Amino acid sequence: MISLAPGTKVFLACRPVDLRNGFDGLAAKAQQIIGGDPFSGHLFLFRGKRGGRVTFYLPSVRYLADA
Repeated sequence: MISLAPGTKVFLACRPVDLRNGFDGLAAKAQQIIGGDPFSGHLFLFRGKRGGRVTFYLPSVRYLADA
């Protein structure tokens, strides 16, 4: 379980992204697709093409989970 600080926003990218980009690539996607600052402390969620895998990008915690 990940506890978030009060005021933390959660952004969800609805379009599937290529999870092979790694976390640096996902940070770039957060900036391009969502328009958010990837180092703002907010939580960014991305899903893979098949929808069977979700990646959580939080600058202080990097986590990959199977859905």
